[in-house]
Amino acid sequence: MAKKKTNSDSASSKKTKNDVAVGVVGSGSFATAIVKMLVENCKTVHWCVRNEFVKGAIELRGHNPTYLTAVNFNLKNLKLTTDVNELVSACDVVVLATPSIYLSDTLDKMNCEYKDKIFVSAIKGIIPKVNDVVAHYLKEEFQIGFRNQAVIAGPCHAEEVAMERLSYLTVATVEDETSQKLVDIFNSDFIKVHSSKDILGNEYSAILKNIFAIGAGIASGLGYGDNFTAVFVSNAIREMEIFLESIYEAPRDVNESAYLGDLLVTAYSLFSRNRNLGNLIGKGYTVKSAIQSMNMVAEGYYAADSIYKTSKDKGLKLPIIDTIYGILYEGKNAEKQFKKLTTKLN
Repeated sequence: MAKKKTNSDSASSKKTKNDVAVGVVGSGSFATAIVKMLVENCKTVHWCVRNEFVKGAIELRGHNPTYLTAVNFNLKNLKLTTDVNELVSACDVVVLATPSIYLSDTLDKMNCEYKDKIFVSAIKGIIPKVNDVVAHYLKEEFQIGFRNQAVIAGPCHAEEVAMERLSYLTVATVEDETSQKLVDIFNSDFIKVHSSKDILGNEYSAILKNIFAIGAGIASGLGYGDNFTAVFVSNAIREMEIFLESIYEAPRDVNESAYLGDLLVTAYSLFSRNRNLGNLIGKGYTVKSAIQSMNMVAEGYYAADSIYKTSKDKGLKLPIIDTIYGILYEGKNAEKQFKKLTTKLN
């Protein structure tokens, strides 16, 4: 565990900070965690938040009023705005960290020049407007090619970043220069960054692990124990590999942290909102009531529909995906469906 700093401002001032113009779009927990990562290394971080209330609260109190409230920022390091065009115009690197269901509403307002910017997706879900991942959405809707894109993958829960517990990021991008730039601005005493060229693999794996985490949560809510969960997760990583290879073949190893590691932490951690959603369903909540009881978006719910349909179009046999989809979208009984699933796992 990394030792927590007692005086982050003075510690930061002792090292030369990066002049890169970087901004974060979004004001949820992971967006707030990303801003915390970036202020470790960057002189100024631009931050486009949801509305004037959030902006005013941060300017007044120095912390996000709703998420990760214990994280205090030196306001000299931040440039806050509610205007995505203002942020994109000012930045060379733009980190997208909104829930996937809100991204199109945000970027539809973008009318400034953006073609030479680097867009980094920290979003782990499907864009409903196009029923596709962020990488394809940016390419098709905004003509932002893969050379101007990057993807951030975990395992990296926002809550542990807030506590400065040692966490790991994988940055996926096809350009070596971009990769090094991102490593430089994210790497710190409590964040270790590795690079990858598997943009689509990292993005899809981050989406799939959220769906599998809902399943792990359902199992917990139903009373299944650690032994079953271990078998469940080992089968889930195999399903992930099958799906990823059907989407885009690449020399990837799904046992690496960005794939298996992120799946493990999302399936087991009490910080996992997708696991928590599943746990409520397993305990008897309806899907609708479970979603309504949460104050954060569980990306796996929205992604399950798209991933299930894609797997069927490709003729894939993915019993875990099929089971979770049936519970979430077809109203099937969780207890009965998991009893059937137990006969298909090994």
